[in-house]
Amino acid sequence: MTKVTVAKGDGIGPEIMEATLEIILAAGAEIEIEEIEVGEKVYLAGNTSGIARESWDIIRKNKIFLKAPITTPQGGGYKSLNVTTRKFLGLYSNVRPCRSLHPFVKTKHPVMDVVIVRENEEDLYAGIEHQQTDEVVQCLKLISRPGCEKIVRYAFEYAKQQGRKKVTCFTKDNIMKQTDGLFHKVFDEIAKEYPEIENEHWIIDIGAAKMADTPEAFDVIVMPNLYGDVLSDVAAQITGSVGLAGSANIGEECSMFEAIHGSAPRRAGQNLANPSGLLQGAIMMLNHIGQTAVAEKVQNAWLKTMEDGIHTYDIYKEGTSKQQVGTKEFAQAIIANLGKQPSILKAVSYANNSALNLPKYKRQAAAKKDLVGVDLFVHWAGNNPNELAKILHQLDNANVSLSMITNRGIKVYPDGFSETFCTDHWRCRFKPSENQGISKNDIIELLIGANEMNIDIIKTENLYNFDGIAGYSLGQGQ
Repeated sequence: MTKVTVAKGDGIGPEIMEATLEIILAAGAEIEIEEIEVGEKVYLAGNTSGIARESWDIIRKNKIFLKAPITTPQGGGYKSLNVTTRKFLGLYSNVRPCRSLHPFVKTKHPVMDVVIVRENEEDLYAGIEHQQTDEVVQCLKLISRPGCEKIVRYAFEYAKQQGRKKVTCFTKDNIMKQTDGLFHKVFDEIAKEYPEIENEHWIIDIGAAKMADTPEAFDVIVMPNLYGDVLSDVAAQITGSVGLAGSANIGEECSMFEAIHGSAPRRAGQNLANPSGLLQGAIMMLNHIGQTAVAEKVQNAWLKTMEDGIHTYDIYKEGTSKQQVGTKEFAQAIIANLGKQPSILKAVSYANNSALNLPKYKRQAAAKKDLVGVDLFVHWAGNNPNELAKILHQLDNANVSLSMITNRGIKVYPDGFSETFCTDHWRCRFKPSENQGISKNDIIELLIGANEMNIDIIKTENLYNFDGIAGYSLGQGQ
C-alpha cells in the first residue's frame, strides 16, 4: 500500500479527481489517500504561495503527489504553485506522453506517439531578471551540468523502460554555444552509455517544425525548460487535444502527477469535464510506484472506452462518437471496460517494465580555471562606439586593455558598422595586454578608474578558461 497525497484543486478539479480516483481504485490500485487543500481558497486566505506549511510537510512525507488543476488569482503577487512545487521539491523532469487516438479523436497526425521530456528547474525559468539601463532588461539563462545530466539520463532510462527506440535532443547551440552547447555536449556523452537506443540532435527551430509536420519521425524528445514548455503543449494539441494529456514531474525523492490543462471554472459543477488528462497523470503515477499491472489495466480500459465512442463534450463529434456522456458516466464506462483491451487502438503493455535506474549526480573533478579577462557592462547614452572606446581606453594599464565593445551581442568596436543600431547597454571587454592571465586586482583597478571617471558600470562578468577552453562567448561578428 502506497500513501499518496491528493489535492482536488479548483474549478473542475474536484470532479475530475473524484472520477480518476474511482477508476484507479476500481482497477485495484493499492493506495492510501491523504488529502490536502491547495489553490484558490488558500491564496485568498492570505497565503501568496497557495499552499500551507503543513501541506508541504504531508507532500514531503508521502513523496507522491496527485494534483488536480488549481486557480491562481490574478494580481496581488500570487505565485504559481506548479512552478513553486517543481523547484522546492527538485522535480527536475517533466514527462508528457502525446499519443494520437485516430480515428476516434480528430488529428492531422494519425500515427503520432511522442514523449516530451522537459528539464523542469533551470534555464530561463530560474526567473532571474534585472533592468540594467533605461533601454535594456536582462534575463539570465542558467544551465548546469547536474541539470543536464539528470534530465538526459532520465530520457534514456525512460526510453529503455518503455521499450522506445530513439531519443532526440533539441537545442539552439548554434547560437547559445555555452548554455545550449553544454546541454548538447552532455546529451552526446550520455547517449554513448545506451548503444541500443538511437540518438540524434536537432536545432530547435527546424526540429519544432519537423515535429509539428511529421511527429511520427520522433519517439522521445528531451530538451531544456523553455523549449520543452512550448513544444509539450504543441505536441499535446496536435495529437488532438491538450485536455487529454497528463504530466509527470519526477524528482530524486518526490514526484507530482497532474493534467496539463487548467481549472476551467466555467465548466465546474456541471458534470461536463473530461477527466482523461488527470487520469493519464494517475496512470503515470501507478507506473512510477511500481503498480504496473493496474496502470496497464486502466490505460487499456480508457483506450477501449475512447474506441467505443463514449466521449465527453470536448471531443464528441457526430459520425465518430457514439454517445456523449458526463464526467461521472465517462468514469463508469471506463470501469465497465476494466480487463478489456482496444481492438483498433494499440493496447499497452507495462508488464515487463523494470524500475528506472536513476543514480544521483556525481560531481566531476574540478577543471583548471584561469581568469583571462573581464567584461564591464556600461550604461552610456551615446551612440558612437568609437567615442565610448576613446573614453574606456583611458582605463588601459600595463596588464589589461580594451579589446572589444558589443551592443546586444554584436561587435561594434573595433571595425563596427555605422548601420548597426545601438542601445544604451554596452559590453566592454578587457583582456591582457599579452597572452596571459589577469588578477582580481586588475579588475578592481579598472572599476576604481571607471568610478573616478564617472563611467556607469552596471555589472561585470569575469572571463575564464576551463582546462584551456574558453568559457565565454565571442562577440557576434568577432
